Order: sequence, then C-alpha cells, then structure tokens
Amino acid sequence: MLTYLIRRVLLMVPTLLGITLVVFVVMASSPGGISAQSLVEGQNLDPEAKQEIEAYYNRLYGLDDPPYLQYLRWLNNVSPIGFVFDEENKMSGFSFSKGADFGRSFRYGRPVTDLLAERVPITVLLNVLSIPLVYMFALLVGVRAAVERGRSFDVSSGIVMLALWSVPTMLAGVMLIGFFANQQYWHWFPTAGLSDRLVLDQVFLPHWSSLWDVGLLFICLVLSVALFMSIARSGSKPLRIVFLALCWTVLGYMMVEALPQTQQSLTLFVLMPILFALLAGWLASTDYLLMRQLGFLSSALLVGLLLAVYGMQGSWLRGFLFDRLWHLALPVLCLSYGGFAGLAKLTRTSVLENLLSDYARTARAKGLAESVVLWRHVFRNSLLPLITVAASLLPSLLAGSIIVESIFSIEGMGKLAVEAVQTRDRELVLSITLIGGMLTLLGYLLADLLYALADPRVSYD
Repeated sequence: MLTYLIRRVLLMVPTLLGITLVVFVVMASSPGGISAQSLVEGQNLDPEAKQEIEAYYNRLYGLDDPPYLQYLRWLNNVSPIGFVFDEENKMSGFSFSKGADFGRSFRYGRPVTDLLAERVPITVLLNVLSIPLVYMFALLVGVRAAVERGRSFDVSSGIVMLALWSVPTMLAGVMLIGFFANQQYWHWFPTAGLSDRLVLDQVFLPHWSSLWDVGLLFICLVLSVALFMSIARSGSKPLRIVFLALCWTVLGYMMVEALPQTQQSLTLFVLMPILFALLAGWLASTDYLLMRQLGFLSSALLVGLLLAVYGMQGSWLRGFLFDRLWHLALPVLCLSYGGFAGLAKLTRTSVLENLLSDYARTARAKGLAESVVLWRHVFRNSLLPLITVAASLLPSLLAGSIIVESIFSIEGMGKLAVEAVQTRDRELVLSITLIGGMLTLLGYLLADLLYALADPRVSYD
C-alpha cells in the first residue's frame, strides 16, 4: 500500500504539469492569444496612453516574451523551489525556500491568493451544506426503493427522481426566485447575495426583545414535535393520514392566503390544499418508518414555528447566522435536487444488484435477518459506485456551481472561474486549473483508499 501511495503521489506532478500546459496552450493559441493588446481592447484610450499601458503589462507579466518562456516563468513562480529574479526581472540565483507565488490577476489587479481566499470559503460553504443533504436523502430513498423493487414506493420514487433530474438547474433557479423571492408571489427569501448589509452590524445569533417570546418558541416547538412524533410512531394508519393531511391542508390554505390579492383565485384555494393533502397522505401512509418520521418531524418544526410566530408580541433580530441561512436556502436547494435524484437512482441500482447476488441468498439461507443482510453485507458492497461519485466532491468544493452562483449573484469560485476565462486572465485561470487538478487527483487517490476499506477483495500490494 505504501509503495502504491508513493507512486501515485509522484505521478501527480507530471499530470498537473500536463493539465496546466494544455490550458496554457489553448489560451495562447486562441485568437488574440495572451497579450497586452488583448487586455486593453475595448477601452477608449488615446494611442500614447494605450502604448504606456501595454508597456506596463509587458513589463509586469512578461507578455512580450515567447509563449514557452511565459509558461516556464509561471511554473517557476508557483513552484516552492526555483530561480529567483530581481526587480529588473533578471535571474539572481536559485532558492529552495522562495515559496509559491500565484501572481497578480489581470482583471482585478490583486494577488491571486487574496482572490482565492475570498471566494473559496463561499463555495465551500455552499457545498458543505448541500452534499450531506444529497447523500442522506439519496441513501434513504435509494436503499428503500431497492428493497421494495416493483412496489408503490419504488415506482413513485422513480417517477419523482426522473422528474427532478429532468429539470435544468437554470430553470429551477429562475423559478425559485420568481415564486419565492418575488413581490408578486411569496416574497419569503432574498433574491441575491449571502447577507444584508444591515445584518453585519447585528449580533451573531437571533435576538428577541422579550423573554416570553423565547419561552413561547421553545414550548411550541417541544409540544409540536412530541405530538407529531407520537402520531408518526402510531400503528394506526388512518389516524396518521387524517392528522397529517389536515395539517398540510391548513398549510396549503395559509400559503394561498399569503399571496397578494391579485394572484389569489378560487382555483388556487381549492387545488393547493388538495395537493398538499394528497402528498401528506402518501407520506403518512408509507411503511418506511425513517422517512415517515422525517416527514412528521419537519412538519412539526414548521407548525411549531408558525404557532410561536403568531403568538409573539415583541420584536426580534434575525442576526448574522439566521440571515446567512436565510440567504442560502434557495441556492442550496437548487444545488442539491439534481445530485440527489441521480445519486438515489445509482444507489438503488447498486443495492438491487447486490441484493440478488449469491452471497446475499447464502446469508439469508443461514438464517440471518433481512436487516442484517441488507446493512452488514449488501450495503457495504454497494458503496463502491458511491465512492466513485464521491471522488469528484473535492474538486466540486473549489469549482462550485457556475449556474447557481450566477443566478443568485453569489461571488464564489465558479463565477470567478468564468470571469477569468472571459477576460483571459492568465494568472487566475492557471491557478484555478492547478488547484482544481490537484483536488481532483487527491479525490481519486482518496477513492482508491476507500475502495480497499469498503471491499476487502481490493488490494494494492
């Protein structure tokens, strides 16, 4: 194993060199190339000022040098060891501790490391919130669909997953903003950004002006969760269906009431509660205890929160934390639904294949319980395709979602990469390519290690 790891790490160096070289060649061979003239195009400058700016860019970035020399200079700058140059851009020696320098951005005129330090945490935050949601719900739905192959849950979940997978991300983002962040419909969420400027001067946690409001919120949430969860574990299916359908019918009616009067209609007052009631009835009638409890728990939190809000008398400040979560709700939802649908279908296929295998039938013949066969034997062998998909998680933390960040005006890494390519920002494009390639290779290496942990038959000795 140690020999394999050393060999893979050593192979990363020429692989990264090849990736950055290909990107540089494509940029240099494109129309206009990487030159000072391309940086001042479109600016209304007189000839003298234009020549001075071009001379400044050539002197600062060495754009008048041959392309191969530009690439070698960039490679020397990002390497922690290499040649050292003086202020006149002449070689002055060799150093083993000069450190890595990603240069300055053409577009922003700032160090690339500063730009990355600003954008990376935003994209990481988006993915840290969305990835656990994707895997949690995908595993719950996929495993259950495989166990109930051909039954109502498998068919209905398959239809829903296919519908979610078919909706383009850009359409979903626009519809979420149009309906839930629009003054004409439900203006419940902000349209763009990650926080309001006024919240930056507020406290971190939510703050209520009255202690009674805090106690009321706590009491409503505790009582609501206790009532809903006791009914969720009840063996009486008609009671569960009637109770949850009635609650969701009221919520559907309240949702139509929240619309502006110009958008309200008799059709909505009839259809919305009926659709909510049908969905609640299906959720309450399922024999999948874990999913049923999650549905009742989310309903309990929503009902308890609404009751507390209607009973509060004082004012409150949402604080920085709640405001950030409020701004992230729609982007995270838009970023999660597609991956959830695809991963759920992949989980179902992988678990179903192992459920029908010979070793699963042998385990059942030995008298093992079905839950033991599923989670101790089948699920472990079904992790290999999921680990393969998880290998792309590390680069996605950096690349982010270009579409989601653009729609919701979030200044993340995806938007920064698009801007760098559009403006031919050599330093920024090559730096993002280098870091993205490194994370991709590390993700594949980590996936290989997880293969050996999940499947004892995999060996690298």
